[in-house]
Amino acid sequence: MHPIRRKLCAALAMLPLALTVNTQAQAQTDAWPERPITMIVPFPPGGPTDLIARVIAKQLSDQVGQPVVVDNRGGANGTIGMTVAANAKADGYTILYNTSSIALSPNLYSKLAFDPVKDFDAVTSTAVIPMVLLVHPSVPANSVQEFIEYAKQKPGALSYGSAGAGNITHLSAFLFNQSTGIDAVHIPYRGSSPAMTDLVGGQTQFMTNTLNDSLPYIHEKRLKALAITSAQRSPALPDVPTVAESVIPNFDMGAWQGIVVPAGTPPAIIERLNKEVLTALKTPTILEQLATQGAQPLGSSAQEYDAYIKDEIKRLGDVITAAGVQLN
Repeated sequence: MHPIRRKLCAALAMLPLALTVNTQAQAQTDAWPERPITMIVPFPPGGPTDLIARVIAKQLSDQVGQPVVVDNRGGANGTIGMTVAANAKADGYTILYNTSSIALSPNLYSKLAFDPVKDFDAVTSTAVIPMVLLVHPSVPANSVQEFIEYAKQKPGALSYGSAGAGNITHLSAFLFNQSTGIDAVHIPYRGSSPAMTDLVGGQTQFMTNTLNDSLPYIHEKRLKALAITSAQRSPALPDVPTVAESVIPNFDMGAWQGIVVPAGTPPAIIERLNKEVLTALKTPTILEQLATQGAQPLGSSAQEYDAYIKDEIKRLGDVITAAGVQLN
């Protein structure tokens, strides 16, 4: 038999098998979800990210008719949980509730066990937790302009805490200082709670922190809120201006969140998951819970979120380079 004819016959013989496999794969996709879905949250239980992730997981469970089980895999600025998710089977039954750490990590760590672009497929953005510039009551400033003037009069004398070197709370304050010419000492902590404790105690003078973590201290007047570092004012603090409208046009540093899945997850499942999350973000339950946390709903197409993550990797990478932060 002629070689070409032999190859053609072999290909035709394999066609029924290929059609069967494709039909089975399509049937599995159409039936998704048939069992519980695991939502990996790469941070400990009870934190600001975990609280929002659990609310969304509960709503998704109600919508798709299967449990969405939160699996907390905290540690190493979220990289432990992200590594677990990157290595999971790409079948739609493991999703990652990510934060801006997905864009920070490739710039912070010289050795990373995953690639945030190659190893994940984007689903959608979910929410942003605005960040706020806080000062201790002893600081004689009641506006961001007054604080900048005060800080410039004391070069190297003021200190600011963060939830850790390279954390968004660190980079937000660093960029603010760099943009305004403030010379201050950075003190990294193991999380936002000890950083806030020392700020309230007067051991440090200022900090940029997530709004949901800061509201109790603001309402109790234990700290002063001078400006929102995210792009828009927060309904939780409507009278507090943004840094962008006050002193630095286009300044935008917020703690954004979203959902990604292991690379290779069937596009039909990604599309379905995107629609379900967007529906969830419009429900009164989610909107009420987000407002309680001081968070603002987002929502996007998978393509838009993919582009956003890539843009943030570049933007935050520039800030990290300027800050001189490198973690191993």
